[in-house]
Amino acid sequence: QVQLVESGGGLVQAGGSLRLSCAASGRTFSSYTMGWFRQAPGKERDFVAAISWSGSRTYYSDSVKGRFTISRDNVKNTVYLQMDSLKPEDTAVYYCAADARIGTIATNKAEYDYWGQGTQVTISL
Repeated sequence: QVQLVESGGGLVQAGGSLRLSCAASGRTFSSYTMGWFRQAPGKERDFVAAISWSGSRTYYSDSVKGRFTISRDNVKNTVYLQMDSLKPEDTAVYYCAADARIGTIATNKAEYDYWGQGTQVTISL
């Protein structure tokens, strides 16, 4: 089993920045593809970004390309999401997720095996 705990959410004005962290425990963190998803009230949980087990490959949704950066530190068992140039439409609960398969970088939430509890990100106008 893998346990994931997100942190770093909060309230920030449009145009500002926020850095989310996801701390993992329980299994070998470095063997997992890691992803970030977000869910606004009344909406589906959507893909945001993913990073391969080695950190050599990343993938982003079109809505966050050029603004968000995903990274990981396997020594610290932590994945990060640096969010810059934030917009009100970025407001959502952000979830960290882990995919046990090596060699994949899935964008489909159904492919992920473990999920954190989420952290609220609110962008004011």
